[in-house]
Order: sequence, then C-alpha cells, then structure tokens
Amino acid sequence: MSWTRGLLAALAVGALLGGSAGCGSGGAHERKGEVAASPVGKVLDGTDEEGRHYREVDKKGAPQVAVEVQPDSGDSWDVRLTVRNFRFSPAGARPVAVAGRGVVRLYLDGRSLARLRTTDYHLPGTLVPRGTHHVTARLYADDRTVWAVHGKPVESTVDITASGAEATVSPGGAG
Repeated sequence: MSWTRGLLAALAVGALLGGSAGCGSGGAHERKGEVAASPVGKVLDGTDEEGRHYREVDKKGAPQVAVEVQPDSGDSWDVRLTVRNFRFSPAGARPVAVAGRGVVRLYLDGRSLARLRTTDYHLPGTLVPRGTHHVTARLYADDRTVWAVHGKPVESTVDITASGAEATVSPGGAG
C-alpha cells in the first residue's frame, strides 16, 4: 500500500506544479510559446502621428516605460529603457493585444527611429545633429495599438543636446 501513497503524493505535487506553470504575467494563458487572445482595454478613436489607435487601460497595473540616454564615445548615444508591467514580445508574435505585452517604438524629434524588443539601443551620432532633441519611447501592443492611460500614450521623453564637442541630457516631458 505504500507505493499507492507515494503515487498519490507524486500526482498531488504534479497537479500543484502543473497548475502554476502555465501562469504568466499579464494574465494570458501561454501554450508552446503562443499567447491566447484576451480582450484588453478599449480601443479609442484617438490616434498617434502614424494613425495607430490608442488602447485605453486602467492606470492600476498599466504598462510603464522610462527612457534614459547617455552620451557614448564618438558622438553617439546609449539609450536604456526601464519598463514595468510590460514584457517585450518576440519577433513573429501574433498581432493580438495581450495585457502588458508588445514593443517599444523609439522616436527622435517625432520621427520614428526603431521598433525595439529589448531595453537597449545604440543611437548613432550621425542621426543627432547639433542642437537639442527629444528622444521618446512609446509602448505599443502587438496589434499595433498604442497603450494609453487617460487618453494619453504610455511614453517617456528626455531631451538631449548635441554640441559636437560635448553632449548633455535633461529630463523632458515624461508621460
């Protein structure tokens, strides 16, 4: 009878582990690298500069992004993002909005520079002429909608100043 008790204990442990192994952040069920679609937020009429609609989510638990830019050697810049309640989607992710998932679009003075799936980016100095510029990181869902809170995009902006010999960074209109 001791072998049945051991089998029951093993099954109980397996059930406990199996029950929590499928839980991911964002509340979506994942299966073999795929994320099940779940209705997330409300798509608003408002759009960004490129015509992508805002996807309104509650402030509590909403994704967040902060951007930091530091001068690098050779007049280039190192961009580092910090995200909360947000995970980067892998390349080839299904075009479905999943809570707290997506990509970051990086902008320089309102012009799109890159779509990021990581927290680090190297900004070549050749793209940053002399003067003060705005670097913005904005969060997008995989369906290309813009994550938004209170009708405003989830983004962060810093100002950088390129002067040729020296460069400075100052906080911009973080949002």
